Amino acid sequence: MPRPARDARGGAAAPAGVGDETALSRTAAPPRPAPPAPGPRTADAVADTLRAAILSGALAPGTPLREEELSATHGISRHTARTALARLTAERLATSEPYRGVRVSQLDDDALIALQQLRCALETEALRIVRDRGIHPAEVDEALDALADAEAGGDWSGTLDAHARVHLALVAAAGSARITEEYRRLDGEMRLLLLHVRPAYAPGALTAEHRAYVDEALHDPERVVRAHLEHSTRAIIDGRSGR
Repeated sequence: MPRPARDARGGAAAPAGVGDETALSRTAAPPRPAPPAPGPRTADAVADTLRAAILSGALAPGTPLREEELSATHGISRHTARTALARLTAERLATSEPYRGVRVSQLDDDALIALQQLRCALETEALRIVRDRGIHPAEVDEALDALADAEAGGDWSGTLDAHARVHLALVAAAGSARITEEYRRLDGEMRLLLLHVRPAYAPGALTAEHRAYVDEALHDPERVVRAHLEHSTRAIIDGRSGR
């Protein structure tokens, strides 16, 4: 009489078919539903809230941004608060100094000049590309119209938004993702500065200046961009000093 087959451990092998149903039920079980996609990271959400407060003027330049206060206000850990502040520091909307902690940025005249020099380099190169390709982006005309509307309404915050749109539309028209990305990084700093410094412009003067700037810069960016930004730098410095 033949002996029953043995399994690898020396025990008798189960007859054919025994246990297959259990294994099949395991393999055929419906998969568990995937967990819901995670929402924005907490540090990013806190950074977004702080950024909005800074760029609206609710948090003035020089205002301390303390980890312990953020932790208590938002119900987050000190580590998460530190990460959120690092986001703002990387954007130059906040500065971190030894023994003083983190504060909303205050751009002095030297920082303003350095910022405008970087804008000049990026915008000049973008407009050189635009000129060489014979492009006149429609988005610029739309942004100029928005600037005119904001000025007419005396809306300084809206004016800043439209002003940024004019310059960004010119830069983006070059089609260079890298130039556009780097230029966009400067927008928060520039807005933070202009939010608290309102140069003396007659109603409609900013729109008129920028319509002329667009026409001229599309033909001679190397000269016109530099002249425009040097003029705006002087206007900002004079506005800040009350001259």
